[in-house]
Formats: sequence, structure tokens, C-alpha cells
Amino acid sequence: MATTTVPTGRTAAPQHRLSRRRWWSEVGWRYVVAVVAIVYAVWPIVYIISASLAERGTLTGSNALFADVSAANYGKLGDTYFWTWLANTLVIASTTAVGTVLMGAAAAYAFSRFRFRGRRGGLIALLIIQMFPQLLAFVAIFLLLLVLGEVTPVLGLNSRVALIMVYLGGALGVNTFLMYGFFNTVPRELDEAAKIDGATHAQTYWTIILRLVAPILAVVALLSFISSFSDFLLAKLVLQSESKWTLAVGLYGWVSDQLSANWGLFAAGATIGAIPIVLIFLFLQRYIVSGLTAGSVKG
Repeated sequence: MATTTVPTGRTAAPQHRLSRRRWWSEVGWRYVVAVVAIVYAVWPIVYIISASLAERGTLTGSNALFADVSAANYGKLGDTYFWTWLANTLVIASTTAVGTVLMGAAAAYAFSRFRFRGRRGGLIALLIIQMFPQLLAFVAIFLLLLVLGEVTPVLGLNSRVALIMVYLGGALGVNTFLMYGFFNTVPRELDEAAKIDGATHAQTYWTIILRLVAPILAVVALLSFISSFSDFLLAKLVLQSESKWTLAVGLYGWVSDQLSANWGLFAAGATIGAIPIVLIFLFLQRYIVSGLTAGSVKG
């Protein structure tokens, strides 16, 4: 019986081209998009670091990256209020983040677990309030703090406590509504089981519920910290003394005058100012990406 052999060279090449074309259409283009996104995100960081190391103190001299490397701009920060501004910003942002988490979590737990008169109206009010930006209340905030300062100076203008109160009031609505949806994903069977074991509402809230909703607490804390850390308009409105400025207000003062702008000093301060945000993001990242409520109740 005669046998025939079929050459495989002619079919292997088209199949190879087909598989390569399929790989590019399904996977390969994603690498191109990823590279473009990385370059787009990293380029400003590299440029600002290069500008901070340029001793001439101009952005135009930083077009040639790292052509002039010097730590002079970082050394000059000690002769300014920079470290005071950084400390003020860290205190304000940290206090605002902690206060926002505590207030928002307590309000979200009440809306999620309790049934009371005005509950539905309160949720709708929170939804409507978060539609209006806080910028619309600038004049009202200024006049309110002006009057409060005559009665209680610690809650008036040029007070860091007053600025924290303004941040907490503005963030309460949106964060409460955000946490409310996450609290609803926690099974009520946990509350009932804790109640049977004799736990009070406070014990259930602090020892069980908060641990299960840790991811949303981390997200709210991170967003609140970043927004208050980088805020300029409200901080500029409330804080008037240079020694009480936040980092955003202080850095703006260095480049607000076009004739005397020191971009090298600004770049050095911005580089150092970005470190706390990166650190807190790395610290909270494991809480953000983890789903602590997954599999908490079976059956």
C-alpha cells in the first residue's frame, strides 16, 4: 500500500503568521498602551526632579534632563518656611482623614443598620448635597468664619482648626453615601449573631463591622488625605499668616510672581511634598486591593 507525505512547510508559515496576528490583536496592543501610559505618567516626574536638581532655578534650563545636577535647591529649603508648611499640611491632612473616616463610618452604619424617621430623606439629601461642589460656598464659608472668629478665635479665619472643620463638613456627605453602599454588603447575620452573644451595637460596630469594611475605610482615608493635602483654594482663603500656610499655598507663593519665580525651589519642594502621599498609598494599598468581606458568611 503506497503512502503519501504532505509537506508541512507551506501550512506552518500561515499558521505562524495567523497566531502572531491573533496575539497582537488580543494581547500585543495592550503592551503598547501600557508603555505609552507609563511614559505619559513618568515623564512629568522625571522632569520635575531634573528641575529640582538644576541650580539655575528655571524650567527652561531643565530641557536637557539632568544636565546640571546639584542639591543647592534642597539645601535652600531650610532657609524658608517649607518644613513648617509641610508639618502644617501633614497635621491638617491626617486629622481630616481620621475625622472623615470616623464621622462617615458612624453615619453610614446608622443609615445602613437602623430604621428611623427621616432616614430616606437623609439619604436623598446626602445625594443632592454631593452634587454641588464646595467651591460654591466660598463666600459663605468666609463670612461664617469671620463671624465665628469674633466669638471663638480658634474657629475663625487664620486657624488650622477652622480649616479642618471646613474640610470635614465638605467631605461628610459624599463619603457617608459612599460608605453606606459598602456597609450594605456586610451581611446582617453578623449583627444578629453578635446580638445573640450579648454584644451591644457599639461592640458590634467597633469589633466586627469596622474590620470587615476596612477596604472602604482605607479608600476614604486615602482620598481625604490627598484632597486636603493638595488643596489650595480653601487653604488660601482661611489661612492668612505665612507661618500657618499649607504646602500648596506656600509653593504657589514662590512662583506667583513671574519676575521673581524660583522654579528650582518650587520643584524641590514639590518633589519632597509628594513623598508622604506615595508612602500612605503604599501603606494602604494592601487594604484597598483586599476583599475582607468575601466569604465572611457561608451557607
